[in-house]
Amino acid sequence: MRVLAALVLAPITIAIAWLGGWPWLWLVTIAAAILYYEWQMIVGVWRNRFIMATGIAALGIAGPLLMIGEMKWLSAVLAAACAILALLARAQSAWVVGGFLYATAAFLGAIIVRADVAYGFVALVFVLLVVWAADIGGYFAGRGIGGPKLWPRVSPKKTWSGAIGGLLASLAIAAGFAAAGQGALVTLLVLGAVLSVVSQLGDLFESAIKRQFGVKDSSHIIPGHGGLMDRLDGFIAAIAFAALVGALRGGVDGAGRGLMVW
Repeated sequence: MRVLAALVLAPITIAIAWLGGWPWLWLVTIAAAILYYEWQMIVGVWRNRFIMATGIAALGIAGPLLMIGEMKWLSAVLAAACAILALLARAQSAWVVGGFLYATAAFLGAIIVRADVAYGFVALVFVLLVVWAADIGGYFAGRGIGGPKLWPRVSPKKTWSGAIGGLLASLAIAAGFAAAGQGALVTLLVLGAVLSVVSQLGDLFESAIKRQFGVKDSSHIIPGHGGLMDRLDGFIAAIAFAALVGALRGGVDGAGRGLMVW
């Protein structure tokens, strides 16, 4: 079921990412809403209709504002949502607002990286493949080699050999992009290595949140995978970091150098 789910979801995601624009926006918005729902379910406030409606509505409004470039209104909507959620959640305000920011980071990161006119799709695929390689390489290296645990208190199954195997797999992806003429080898290797580490830290972060609340899976929405958070934990961290790198390197409108080095 795990393999079948991946074989179905991965091509659909890449196809919609290739289309970009509004189709990609709505896919990302739906994904962010599910991430928000799963986080609040882990925290235990998902039955509060006002908390759920506030966060999901804010994400739904933020998407079109981002697409038409209304950044001031976008900032206002996100800030207002955080303030309202803090008031509604009271004692759990830090966790509830944290969940909204987590979903927002995934939402903004995926949109911003893809928005680069010239290279957005390639940059997005680069991040996706690096994260997938880190996940797959880590799984097989950890199972095949084993050894000392990476952080047993948070994730008992993860090992240092798995972390290194995931890193090496991500470097192979970066080298492949360089060989295909999609960037400078050294820079892509550095970027691939950093994104691999960031994605693995994102995985550990989600594991720590679930362990804090005694939850095994964020939900059961994806057969064989659990919830969307379980599947995208590493990608969320990596895409948020990639968006930051792209913005610092010249923006996402095609005029700057974006995420990649060309």
